[in-house]
Amino acid sequence: MQYRRLGSTDLRVSAVGFGAWQFAGVWGKTFTQAEVDALLSRARELGVNFIDTAECYGKDHLSERLIGNAIAGRRDEWVIATKFGHNPGNALGDENFSPAQVQLQLEESLRALRTDYIDVYQLHSAPDALFANDALWTMLDAQVRAGKVRFLGNSIGLPNQAGQVEQSARYGIRVVQTIYNAVRPAAQTHVLPVAEAQDLGVVARVPLASGFLAGGYRPGHSFAQDDVRSWRPQEGLDREIERALDFLRDKPDGIAASTWAIAWCLRQPRVGTVIPGIKSLAQLEENAAAGDL
Repeated sequence: MQYRRLGSTDLRVSAVGFGAWQFAGVWGKTFTQAEVDALLSRARELGVNFIDTAECYGKDHLSERLIGNAIAGRRDEWVIATKFGHNPGNALGDENFSPAQVQLQLEESLRALRTDYIDVYQLHSAPDALFANDALWTMLDAQVRAGKVRFLGNSIGLPNQAGQVEQSARYGIRVVQTIYNAVRPAAQTHVLPVAEAQDLGVVARVPLASGFLAGGYRPGHSFAQDDVRSWRPQEGLDREIERALDFLRDKPDGIAASTWAIAWCLRQPRVGTVIPGIKSLAQLEENAAAGDL
């Protein structure tokens, strides 16, 4: 596993990280604590030290709770990133991005993760109107000074939200998270140049294009109702699957499709880490191998 500096922070993160949305049970599988324990234990053996989650990944901070239990006693071995703004446990909607609500979410995330600090605390896919909130960022800066948060981040909804990325320095944001993969490479144009200019750490999410770059899907595939991909129109799914298969035609023999696709993301030195969602030990092994490619 190779390690990279995450922008201007003092964090050195594994090039291959661990995305944890799947622990919410919305990707066609529910997880027991024992399964999460095994996955994260093996991830550390493979050199993975970065994990990304969110307060809204499952009811009552489910993903965060599973992670907190799994790494109890080994907190210092991990760089933990989580997010705020989409609390599913109330009907407040956009009010969840208000300073008072975010402060409550932070305290609940700290309890769920069984830690007294979060390494990277990220705004979660906020529209521009909710992003540009001086009161919110003033409150978050106070949490940094209090030691509850080490660095602030922004997980942008779409790569073309370059305006938010450009304002990172104004709000003390040091890390930006974006969609980036061989099927949807727009971040190369909209995000990476700005990140380079401001020395922002970049976390690349969806590096396997929702699993399609692992090579196991064909156009027309029907997803179960408990899989978030079933929420998308079939036409769009088929188009992404076709693009993924086209990309994989150039894959060398002897290398797993997911390994190759993640390595494609990591060829960009500005990318600090990628965070594939991992549902099995076999997937973990293939994904982590990209850190050596």
